[in-house]
Amino acid sequence: MTYALMSLPFIGAGLVVFVVGAVHAHRRGSARRYLTSWAAATAALLVLTAVFDNVMMAAGFFGYGSEQISGLRLVLMPVEDFLYPIAGALLLSGVWQLLDGQRGPRGHSDD
Repeated sequence: MTYALMSLPFIGAGLVVFVVGAVHAHRRGSARRYLTSWAAATAALLVLTAVFDNVMMAAGFFGYGSEQISGLRLVLMPVEDFLYPIAGALLLSGVWQLLDGQRGPRGHSDD
């Protein structure tokens, strides 16, 4: 089984929660803030993943079997390593949005 195939259920679950969160944000009038927050968090996670995976792989902490990856690499790390932070960002953004449901668009209570 490849790492990309193993990531698909997590990407799928994250995408579902993210879309539900986006619909919720749209109803509250905060869709733009939701999407830009997700984009900023995802960009930060991708940069950190690229840096630290390459450092850890160069140090010999771990490696990947060539039969489980696509063969595309960013320096030492396989591109499939980016799927995990993307899945996490999708899932956590959606959950954060849904748990913050009692607040209005500016963070004030709707009471």
